[in-house]
Amino acid sequence: MSLLPRRWRLPYFAVLGIIGLLLSISALQSYRLSGGTRPWEPFLWEFSSVVVIGALALGVHALLGRLQGLPWPRQLAAHALAMPLFSLLHVGGMFGLRFAVYGLAGVGYHPDDLATVLVFEGGKDAVSYLSFCLISRGVWMAQAAAARAQELDRARRELAEVRLARLADQVQPHFLFNTLNLISSVMYEDVARADRLLCQLADLLRQTLAAQQRVEHTVREELALVQPFLALMQARFGPERLVVQIEADAAAAECRLPALLLLAPVENAVKHDVARHRGRVTVSVRAERVGERLKLIVSNQGDTPVPESPPDPDGGFGLRNLRERLAARYGEAARVEFGPSGPGMALDLELPCVC
Repeated sequence: MSLLPRRWRLPYFAVLGIIGLLLSISALQSYRLSGGTRPWEPFLWEFSSVVVIGALALGVHALLGRLQGLPWPRQLAAHALAMPLFSLLHVGGMFGLRFAVYGLAGVGYHPDDLATVLVFEGGKDAVSYLSFCLISRGVWMAQAAAARAQELDRARRELAEVRLARLADQVQPHFLFNTLNLISSVMYEDVARADRLLCQLADLLRQTLAAQQRVEHTVREELALVQPFLALMQARFGPERLVVQIEADAAAAECRLPALLLLAPVENAVKHDVARHRGRVTVSVRAERVGERLKLIVSNQGDTPVPESPPDPDGGFGLRNLRERLAARYGEAARVEFGPSGPGMALDLELPCVC
């Protein structure tokens, strides 16, 4: 693997260039004051050092990556060997470049004796090496923290998906048992009608199982499940007793939402509210996109309600399940309101529209 990721190469080399240029300009002033006649020399001296140091800094970073997790005595021993090697490589590489350039220019180059150079450069190299170690340590820690954050985020997403799948699984038996109870009341009155209802139920269950495998789908696909369910209920209660209204604008139909989200609220509207009214009941499902938000309303309006105890303000099992699913999927970005609306009840949902 490359010591320097591709996205960091240009910034890294740019920083080295800026450092070399600033050092060279500073050295040029001293060079001119001392009577120097070749202005390119300070640039060669500084850039030869910066280029070699830049390469060695990557080696130090790689070394610290390999030393991570090792006992401190082993790390200290490795640094004790690496520090003088760093200085030797710096001196060798720097003077190698200088001799090469001076040779190409046909100019003699006479540096100080080796011992003086090693002592002079060794002190600076020790400081440079320790500085690179500290910087590299910080970089590795930041990368490790970022990796942990990504892993935690991935684990949270997987947990949310598992939770959504569990909550969606709860919809199936609850819906199935209630629907079978509704159909069972017809079996002894009209066997042929009950048979048709069971066939419709089988088709609906196949569609819901297919939808559940996808975790989420579009509003259009969700309404394609709600429509046959309401048709099934109309066959059970009769079109004169149950009126169905489904509306969705084109923009809202393309928004995505958790699969089977509306089935339980619609089921509750039919199961509870048809029983609570003597006359006709209208169950409506509306979807509208407002900006980047999706608004969904499931409501019922009935004639001459039967007096009884007020409904559960939380909406029973189905709506508690719905609240949990939306909280797991959208957090505070989703809004759920359930309560009286005229002579009936209404469930208002608002969530981000994701296409």
